[in-house]
Amino acid sequence: MSSSWNSVGLEVLYQVLGWVAFFAWSFSFYPQVILNYKRKSVVGLNFDFLVLNLTKHSSYLIYNAAMFFSPFIQRQYHDKYGDKEMIPVAANDVAFSLHAVALTAFTVFQVFIYERGIQKVSKVCISITAIVWTAAIVCLIIAWPKSDWLWLIDVFNSIQVGMTAIKYIPQAIMNFRRKSTIGWSIGNILLDLTGGVLNFGQMGVQSIDQHTLVNFYGNIGKTLLSLETVFFDVLFIIQHYVLYPAKKDENDDFPVLPIEVKHVAAQ
Repeated sequence: MSSSWNSVGLEVLYQVLGWVAFFAWSFSFYPQVILNYKRKSVVGLNFDFLVLNLTKHSSYLIYNAAMFFSPFIQRQYHDKYGDKEMIPVAANDVAFSLHAVALTAFTVFQVFIYERGIQKVSKVCISITAIVWTAAIVCLIIAWPKSDWLWLIDVFNSIQVGMTAIKYIPQAIMNFRRKSTIGWSIGNILLDLTGGVLNFGQMGVQSIDQHTLVNFYGNIGKTLLSLETVFFDVLFIIQHYVLYPAKKDENDDFPVLPIEVKHVAAQ
């Protein structure tokens, strides 16, 4: 028997939480894009963050789209976790991933058309990205003969989890070194935190309805994504409001200082 919701109310709540999280996460991309446009410059934006973020969202899109649209992969999931278990990907997950890849790619496009100073992608970032995509291709070759597509998309899910953890670290270190969060939009962080909390709540609602925690460990990537997002966003909020508070919120229009460029380029 295929899986279904036991409570209509919980199903509605699940959809509401998912779509609110989608809009919160989606809107969090726009402050940086608008700021770049206003300044006609990307000086101060970490290029390593962009590359790692594009890898992260591309991997997440592959996982979500494959799980949501492929009956074959859904059958493999049910064979592994049970026919009564619901797939751990909702329509809003796919929509978010599509939007995230598009906005991140557009931000990369801005790097090529606007002033970027001396900034460039670090060799470490290039190496990590090359290793990750090479490993993904190797896994595709391994999965192809046996049609082990569930295992393959789980690999992409793991990639996006790893990229989520890595991509935030340079910004946190840079804030610590500068003893300032100027140039890092707190609005972006607040929206990101809202999406992370609601995403985790959405999974909790499904678990309550199904009386199981399978969707947490059956989609470990989504679980870790929410936890990582909440952890780093709380860290950034502490840095912004407690450790390095500014008298005036200058994150949107403050010109990038030379010391900021130096630290960004060094990441």
